[in-house]
Amino acid sequence: MGHDHVHNHNHNDLKGRNLVISILLNILITVAQVIGGLVSGSLALLSDALHNFSDVLSLIVSYIANRLSKKEASLQRTFGFKRAEILAAFINASTLIIVAILLIIEAAKRIQDPQIVQSNLVIWLSILGILANGFSVLLLKKDSQANMNMRSAYLHLLTDMLASVAVLIGGLLMKFYQLYWVDSALTLAIAIYLIWMGFDLLKESTKVLMLFTPDTIPIDQIVKEINAFAEIKNVHHIHVWQLNENETHFEAHIDFEHDITLTQFDKILHKVEDLLLNKFEINHVNIQPEYGKDDVKDVIVQD
Repeated sequence: MGHDHVHNHNHNDLKGRNLVISILLNILITVAQVIGGLVSGSLALLSDALHNFSDVLSLIVSYIANRLSKKEASLQRTFGFKRAEILAAFINASTLIIVAILLIIEAAKRIQDPQIVQSNLVIWLSILGILANGFSVLLLKKDSQANMNMRSAYLHLLTDMLASVAVLIGGLLMKFYQLYWVDSALTLAIAIYLIWMGFDLLKESTKVLMLFTPDTIPIDQIVKEINAFAEIKNVHHIHVWQLNENETHFEAHIDFEHDITLTQFDKILHKVEDLLLNKFEINHVNIQPEYGKDDVKDVIVQD
């Protein structure tokens, strides 16, 4: 069966440009915060710099994945690189959690031994982080709503902007109230937030990579509605999976009541396709027709 695909190259180019801008901004922030953290002695600032460095890596991964996803399919890669952005989302979510664990370890050490921090430098560099990351967040916000890869990059930047806000608050508390333990406490809070944000994305991207049935697809209902067609005796051996966020695939064996012609099969196939597309948003369908075949008729069959 044929499928219509609409490629918006201008939109893809815009996504790529926005990612490049965000990468450059985060490199600037990372360098400034590493220097500032070492000079001021602020663990929160260094933790924010580490998070920013992970942002740089994640944004580069996202950019490469965005470029790869536009490559055409070939004999060696019949799906092309359509899963590159899902893989990027998985990598980025994993790095969020790893960075968070490292921050928790460092914060725990520092809480036991609070150190004096040069708060003025912390304040100004956190403001720089808020402005630069805030601009990057605005650049990626629209695309993050429809693309898992862009959402992973957006989450990295959003959490870093919020981390910079937390560092700013900590800098002000240290400057005016000499509460130096706040530096470690904020680092711990940032780390916990990173884990919370990264876990859902990690779980979502893992489901796609593992070919799990999307949560929105009720297989029992699909079976019931396909079986309702008069010509169909049984639908079985079903697989439903997402190739990426735009393509949901469905394959199944359909046992027919009669030994129909190929022309009759095509007509029934179009009805099944319309049902799956309009009601369940499944846009790639592969049906194996059968008549009187002696095979397992279970809905789900372990291959």
